[in-house]
Parts: sequence; C-alpha cells; structure tokens
Amino acid sequence: MENRIRLTGRAWWRGLAIAGLASAGLIGCASLDAQQRRWIFQPSKNTWGGAAALSEQMQSVWIDFASAESGEPVRLHGLWHPQARADAPRVLYLHGARWDVASSARRIQRLHDLGFSVLAIDYRGFGRSSDALPSEESAAEDARAAWEWLAAQTPAAQDAPRFVYGHSLGGAIAVRLASEVNDEAGLVVEASFTSIPDVYASMSFGWLPLAPLITQRFDAATRIALVKAPVLVVHGSHDATIRPELGRALYERAVTPKRLVLVEGGNHHNSSALGQVAIREALRELFGLGE
Repeated sequence: MENRIRLTGRAWWRGLAIAGLASAGLIGCASLDAQQRRWIFQPSKNTWGGAAALSEQMQSVWIDFASAESGEPVRLHGLWHPQARADAPRVLYLHGARWDVASSARRIQRLHDLGFSVLAIDYRGFGRSSDALPSEESAAEDARAAWEWLAAQTPAAQDAPRFVYGHSLGGAIAVRLASEVNDEAGLVVEASFTSIPDVYASMSFGWLPLAPLITQRFDAATRIALVKAPVLVVHGSHDATIRPELGRALYERAVTPKRLVLVEGGNHHNSSALGQVAIREALRELFGLGE
C-alpha cells in the first residue's frame, strides 16, 4: 500500500489501467471494484509535507452517524476553522485522493482568508476517520453527514450561507452533494473532471478498452447540470494530472449563473494559491461575498 500512496499523476492512471486488466482477467468483478477503489482513492493516514503544523492550529471535530448503506457506525474526523463572526459564510471542503485532511491545511487556510468558516473532513479510510476501503457511495454518504454537521453549527438566529468546495476527486464528490441537496448557496470545484472514464480517456494509454470496466465512475458531468446554485470552476492551465479541458467541459455542463477561472501557470496543486485574487473576485461577482 505504501507504494500506491507514492503514485502521482500519470503513474496513478497507469496503475489503474494495469489493475483493471489484471483484475478483469484473473480475479473477477468484486475484486475489480475493490482494486479500482484502492487506486482511485489511495486512502492514506499520511500527511503531505509540512502541512501538519498548520493543521494543528485548527479544531479537530468528530462526526458520528450510522451508515445507511452498511448499517455500521461511522466516525469521521474533521478540521473546523471558524470565523469570529457567527454569520460568516460556511464552506464544506472535500479533499482529493492520496493524503489525509491535514494535508489540505494550506488550502483550508486560504478559504478562511477569503472569509469562510471552513469544515474539512476525511472520508472513511483516510486519516483518523473510520477504517474502511472508501467507495463513490461511501464518500457521498460521508459528505452528506458533514453537510448536516455544518448546518447544525449555524445558530437559528443567524443567516450563514453554506457552500461546497471540492478539489480534484473531491470535486466530483462535491458536485454530487450539491446536486442532491437544495440548501447550498454555491458550489466551487477546483482541478476536477467530468468523469473517471473521461480522465482515463485523456491519458496516453486511454485507447485501451477499459472504460466499460470502470465501476467507480464519478459522473460529475451529468450531476453538475442538476445543481441549482451558482457554480465556480477553477483549473490550472498547466494541470498535468487532470487536464484543463476536463475542467472546462465540466464548466460547460453547469447551468448559469457560473464562472470559470483558468489560472495561468497553475498546476494540480497550486491554482488556488496562484489564483487567489481572481477567485476572490469571482466569489464577489458570483456569490456576492466580500461586498
């Protein structure tokens, strides 16, 4: 598993292709699904780089619920970084593959700097959350539980709008959540994609006939058309992991009002930092924040 955790970008998808062929030919459908879940999520207890120190300045919270899918108790670990103002806008941040929630501390801090009270969670299988091999369905359930926790933190007398923000794989999870609830004030998707089969097809080995074998499809393109709140899509022009064409295609499937911020020179990891000024302006124009 340690070797899988170190895989990035194209190596990640090459591994998915090899795993798909091997699993389909030798093991069977159930194992194929499990192998895809391992490669797509790469669940980890590890924290990337020097983010741990910054995350320790944020509050740890715990979200407990019973899984409707399995009936088992679930405990999610989250980081809560509130504003002093009780009526500050609130955002649920959903991270991508490979690292725990503490690894996103800098992105969480940037959202806080933009004026949000931020809740960020680890899905099952990540960090200090319940041990389990995550799936598209379980991650959606985890996001919904976190959304309800965030709603409970808003005093009844206060009008604090709630937003959903997802990075990379978390973008597809965010799109699904926003398509299934009706009380979000807006959706922000950074460095994300239209679907897992589309990402696979964009790779140099995407001609291999594996798309029908993909069980964890994360069909954000279909779901984003169901989102009724304003949508902001952020993507780096030099993102080599998820090509910017996929971010633009996702944007095109969203309904208005919507904005696309293409961060010149941004890659898969630094676009929210390089594009902070443009993102702030888009938040003001699209969501009326910071006015």
